Amino acid sequence: MAISTHGKESSAGAAPRCIALVGPFGSGKTSLLEALLARTGKVVRQGSVTDGNTVGDGAPEARAHGMSVEVNIADADYLGDRFVFVDCPGSVEFLSEMDGALSGADLAIVVAEDDERKVPALQLILKALEARAIPRVLFLNKIDRSTRRVRDVLSLLQPASAVPLVLRQIPIWEEGLARGFIDLALERAHVYHEKEPSTQIDMSDDDRLREHEARFTMLEHLADHDDDLMEALLEDIAPDRDMVFADLVSEMQDGLICPVFFGSAEHGNGVSRLLKALRHEVPGVDLLSRRILDKQKRSALQVVKTLHTQHGGKLSIARVLDGVVSDGDSLFVNGDTETRVSGLFSVFGQHASKLSTAGKGELVALGRLDEAQTGDLLCFEPCQVSRRSEAELRLPVLATAIAAAQRKDEVRLSAALAKLGEEDPSLSVSQNQTTGETLLSGQGEMHLRVAQERLAGKYGLDISAQTPHVPYAETIRSGTKLRGRHKKQSGGHGQFGDVVLEIAPLPRGEGLQFTDTITGGVVPKQYIPSVREGVMEALGQGPLGFPVVDIAVCLTDGSYHSVDSSDQAFKMAGILAIREGLPECKPVLLEPIHKVVVACPSDTTAKVNAIVSARRGQLLGFDARPGWPGWDEIQALMPEAEIGDLIVELRSATAGVASYVSEFDHMAELSGRAAEVALQRSGKQAA
Repeated sequence: MAISTHGKESSAGAAPRCIALVGPFGSGKTSLLEALLARTGKVVRQGSVTDGNTVGDGAPEARAHGMSVEVNIADADYLGDRFVFVDCPGSVEFLSEMDGALSGADLAIVVAEDDERKVPALQLILKALEARAIPRVLFLNKIDRSTRRVRDVLSLLQPASAVPLVLRQIPIWEEGLARGFIDLALERAHVYHEKEPSTQIDMSDDDRLREHEARFTMLEHLADHDDDLMEALLEDIAPDRDMVFADLVSEMQDGLICPVFFGSAEHGNGVSRLLKALRHEVPGVDLLSRRILDKQKRSALQVVKTLHTQHGGKLSIARVLDGVVSDGDSLFVNGDTETRVSGLFSVFGQHASKLSTAGKGELVALGRLDEAQTGDLLCFEPCQVSRRSEAELRLPVLATAIAAAQRKDEVRLSAALAKLGEEDPSLSVSQNQTTGETLLSGQGEMHLRVAQERLAGKYGLDISAQTPHVPYAETIRSGTKLRGRHKKQSGGHGQFGDVVLEIAPLPRGEGLQFTDTITGGVVPKQYIPSVREGVMEALGQGPLGFPVVDIAVCLTDGSYHSVDSSDQAFKMAGILAIREGLPECKPVLLEPIHKVVVACPSDTTAKVNAIVSARRGQLLGFDARPGWPGWDEIQALMPEAEIGDLIVELRSATAGVASYVSEFDHMAELSGRAAEVALQRSGKQAA
């Protein structure tokens, strides 16, 4: 994001309303944003995603891959009303961006299309909105390409929504193409013009009959929540138009219905009608403020996104719920930790313009609030508030082992990874203590690829990435008893340590056990801890090359020299005894097994079961996913080695929407061909 320094004061008037554009990948959200900006005069000419000249998707990674990978913000005025549009990525791998944006949105425009393959993805979006009680309307895009009647498309999409999808318009067809629409609330017909406002026309007799039928259906949905309207319909009394509009607004804002508009963002069709609906029907910021602040009268800002820019430092994108914020103001993160605003900006696409103040409803960037994170509340004075995080934590489903190509860049890499994690909470960085690898985990292949591209392009880092190693372990099937002696003489004091160890297997999951039965001081007490230290060090890598677990070692006998014995000598004796004894104990490879729960559409359950079984998974059963009509949850036990790229195959089989969670369950023996393959991949050799 480029930071410019020219001033730009907030315009006067009512508080702007914030609208999130959401929907499945490829549904046309960025095109709709461009059409809205063109229709409001914010841009001179409507750009094209194909041509790469849109306000949205301006990041290098978005341009390179032809898809949204982060939120894009743009403001516009329409007939005296002010709006801030937040275009959210639609790919399931970048939905965390949407999560943050929704925390500051007054309404969501759900962009969908006539494509049954995208219905599960649409359900993911709508579920997120329903969970947060975000009012919403649906814009049925690409109406010029639809091959079905609108009511049939609505029937196709309805299973994705928990509330009725209610048509606000019906199309005017001509030779199989939608050339205009009839507004069911206003009972007026309009004809489209390419990238221009539509014009009103007279309805034909056939269209009037269609309009009467469709309008009655719309009113029936509204009457489900309005007894007066129901009574009017039963008595065949034409309801007052103001009553109809009041019901449409209140029921949409209460989340009881989802009104449906349609058009073609690419051609600018249906955009003016959508804008007019936004003017009259989108709730103001007060509704959001009450929901976030639990009806407490308090001035505050909600952080919806964190950015780290190359030249401007850290920026916290925040919605002003109430009050006026100025450059230099002190704010209190979640009511307690004080921080100071160092730069205040409005954001438009990839550009930011400096402000001196911002008022209620504005979405602004606040500079260098080091303590603030996405989801935080920024209060104007110390107070008691709870950090509200409405977004469900999106657990990682794919990981890569990442490292700086040059050792001198390790500190820079660590700092850059921390910044990426601040910008995108669905990315996580962890250290595998067993393998020593730094793991970058995320929501899928593209998610991790974009993160690596940012490390290279934004932070100038040369990095290497590879498939993470599986943290195998090994244990023994039988025991032994043997002596370990370390004796060395090289002038002066020598080294002497002598121990007898009994080695035995333990039940799975018991870990490591060290005891002693020394009597008579054959091994002085002060040297026993050193023996234990040597034993534990030797168990760090067994005959197969992996840490040894589930083993008991008992020090039973030994001898010492009054002059040459030392802690180091007895430590070495313990190491030698273990290294010589373990190969005699029938070592066996252990692999980590995870409990996995896969969520997928019910019509893909059989495919998912087959994928899990083919990856050596043990199916435990499946059931309906709670609260998700048409979805199942499959439970299984799977080797960690088979989980690595599981998400890639799952999403390929489920139109890109499956997800899973896993947790370590136990270690299990691995033998035969599978063990040989594991050892080869790890660069080890069988004992």
